[in-house]
Amino acid sequence: MDASAVPHFRNGGPSAVAQTSGGRGRQARGEAAAMVDVTAGSGTDAPGSRFPGLGEIGNILKRGDLTLAFGILTILVVLILPLPALVLDLFLAISITLSILILMTSLFIQAPLEFSSFPTILLISTMLRLSLNLASTRLILSRGHEGTDAAGHVIQAFGNFVMGGNFVIGIIVFAILVIVNFVVITKGSGRIAEVAARFHLDAMPGKQMAIDADLGAGLIDEKAAKERRKALEDESGFFGAMDGASKFVRGDAVAGLLVVFINIIGGIIIGVAQQGLGFSEAAQTYTLLTVGDGLVTQIPALIVSTAAGLLVSKAGVSGAADKALMKQLSGYPQALGMSAGVMLVLATLPGIPMLPFLALGSGAAALAFYARKTKRDARIAAATAAAAPADAAAKAAAAEEPIATA
Repeated sequence: MDASAVPHFRNGGPSAVAQTSGGRGRQARGEAAAMVDVTAGSGTDAPGSRFPGLGEIGNILKRGDLTLAFGILTILVVLILPLPALVLDLFLAISITLSILILMTSLFIQAPLEFSSFPTILLISTMLRLSLNLASTRLILSRGHEGTDAAGHVIQAFGNFVMGGNFVIGIIVFAILVIVNFVVITKGSGRIAEVAARFHLDAMPGKQMAIDADLGAGLIDEKAAKERRKALEDESGFFGAMDGASKFVRGDAVAGLLVVFINIIGGIIIGVAQQGLGFSEAAQTYTLLTVGDGLVTQIPALIVSTAAGLLVSKAGVSGAADKALMKQLSGYPQALGMSAGVMLVLATLPGIPMLPFLALGSGAAALAFYARKTKRDARIAAATAAAAPADAAAKAAAAEEPIATA
């Protein structure tokens, strides 16, 4: 047989052919597996298209910027879309809780700059109350004919508790709350913030010159000078922002008063003309809902206004409000004693109930005695501490006296 007719296999003969065939088979199986993976990846289990889990949502909410942005967007959505009564109850509870938290924070801070975000929080809380006011108005006017629980149980509870079955009482109580908030607290705190901002701005050049003088004299270093300048700028900016933020509270009070009148008049017209209710029934139902809505929004507004007044009036007070007030009120036992005497005299007048004035007078007298004793003990302790170094120096001099002069 001719050698050229015999098949010639290079690179290993027949085994190389087998290896080549096996490699092509493995390559084909790999391509098929890749196609299966691509097909499976295009389904609902792909990592890029699945919904985030609870852990990922928690991580997103931990970011303060996203949480604040989500809250602002929620307030804007409430202004546009109608809310169910259950969701409205939840948001009203959040509004009341937020106002109490703001008040407690204003009481326990040591200095006003520790709550420098108050103007921003005031704006957000005002927007929240106005959006909830609009949402409750929508429910009252559209579903008020269904009963007093049409706008949720929170508004119904506030209306029943304050009105006591008489809508005239509810209107009077609401009007008093608005007057106290708008005329007394808001106007006073706004005036304090305005004067504080003006005086801080006028005093800034002198304070900056004092910082530069201390730096030039070597009393402070460059780092301390920068910190004092930063604190001065923050304080001036804070009181300037508080001056403008007080206008939000005033506008909120005016808007709440207008919304109440619109709800009462519009509700009576809708109930009588469209829903077939009697005038007295429509007036009773819509007034209860409207007054309850006004109280739910005005009570948090009153609390926030009180917090603003406490914050701006704390400019010259160091430490927490409770400690500062107790220290200053109990620092003069004569004032407590005279107050106790006046209350005891009032307790003896005919026609005046004796028990409350007698109890308060006795308590004030006990506090005056305790404050006087504490003040005397503190004075004796201070005198003893001041005399101790002089006595020690005299004893040391006597111990070192020479024998010849003894």
